[in-house]
Formats: sequence, structure tokens, C-alpha cells
Amino acid sequence: MKQKLIVGNWKMNGSLAANAALLQAIKQGLPAGNKAGVAVAAPAPYLAQVQAELAGTSIGVGAQDVSQHEQGAFTGEVSAIMLKEFGVRYALVGHSERRQYHGETDAVVAAKAQAALAKGITPIVCVGETLAEREAGQTEVVVKRQLAAVIHQVGPCVSELVVAYEPVWAIGTGKTASPEQAQQVHAVLRAQLAAASDKAARVPVLYGGSMNAGNAAQLLAQADIDGGLIGGAALKAPDFLTIIAAAQ
Repeated sequence: MKQKLIVGNWKMNGSLAANAALLQAIKQGLPAGNKAGVAVAAPAPYLAQVQAELAGTSIGVGAQDVSQHEQGAFTGEVSAIMLKEFGVRYALVGHSERRQYHGETDAVVAAKAQAALAKGITPIVCVGETLAEREAGQTEVVVKRQLAAVIHQVGPCVSELVVAYEPVWAIGTGKTASPEQAQQVHAVLRAQLAAASDKAARVPVLYGGSMNAGNAAQLLAQADIDGGLIGGAALKAPDFLTIIAAAQ
């Protein structure tokens, strides 16, 4: 059975003191013989702290974004080679908040994924539909278009991706896709990946729409849900640990 992957996305939250306490609690509370992959995606200013706190553990360091550029006059951007120096293993690309608030297009997301891969960082490619798109019956069209842009850009490296399905209408709203709704979209993404690569079975497809301690077990029991991209619940050690426990 494929190892589940649980990634905490802290978004724009945290402080030196709060981060230290949270990471300490997560390290101490990991299930004995933990079988799930675990990572935390922290704001860029805290990556050095997170790297130090997690040194010697199996918990991966993640970044919440990465520039499509290697270097140059791009004020405020952080390149993949910079992230690599802080032990970053994963980088979120195309999170719905980046698409919505920063105008990131499918092409930009694809370029960011390629930039991360080029420096040995695994991109977690986020795809998902808005409520209006779901109600219009466009869910499959939207997520397949978003993923296709990345598949086209990275070519044979598609098997090195992580994909996260995050229905925009279920992020931070308390609403969650039912396990059946989530599984249906995951199956579509799995088929799309399989058509692009004979190694697609190794690509984890995570669910990222308000997975929490209460619904994680049901979601993670679905055939094509390989883990979770966790928002609010990742900031509470007991909740995050409960999700990790459900991923065993």
C-alpha cells in the first residue's frame, strides 16, 4: 500500500515562539512506528527555524511558494535554489489563494513546478474548482485543465510531482467535499496522470479542502486519496496528530 502523505500548510500564521511549541508537540506526539510521510509548509521567514527544529527527524520542510525564476530583479521572490539551502523538500505551487489573490495563471503554476523540480524540490501542485464552477458542472474540466498545464511543462518528470485537490469552496469555509465527491475528482486526476506517465502510480494525490481531525479517517479511506494538505488543523498539534494517526 502506498505511503500516505500529510502536509501542514501554516499559511500566513506563526511566530518564533508558537512555531517552536507546535513543532515540539508534533515531534513528541508522532505515532510510534509512524508510517505516514509528514511535512510542514511554513512562511519563508521561518524556514531556517523549521529546518533547525526538524533536523534529525523524518518530518519534511515545505515552502508555501517558489519563484519561477532562478535569480535576478524579482523583488520579494524566493527561488528554488534559495529554498534548497534551507532543506526544503516540498514547495506548494498554484494554491488557490495564490491563483485568486496574486493572479497566478496555469502557465505560471506550471513554470513554478518546473523550477522546483529542476532544483530537486518536489512541487505540490494544487488544483481545484470554485463553487460557481462546481455548480456549473465544470469541476472535471477545470481540474484537468490546471493539471494538464503542469504535465505539459514538466514532461517525463510528471512522476516526481505531488498533486493536491483543493476545492476552493471548501477551503477555510468549514465546508468539506464528501468522501465520495472527493474520491470522484481524485479518480479523474489519477486517470489523467496515468495517461501521462507509466509511473503515475507513485504520484500522491492529496485532498486539501478542510480536512480535519473529525473527517480525516473517512477521506483517507478512499481508494485514490493518498493524504492531505492541511490548513487550519495543522496549527493545532492535537488535531494534526490525529490526522497523521488516521493516515497509518
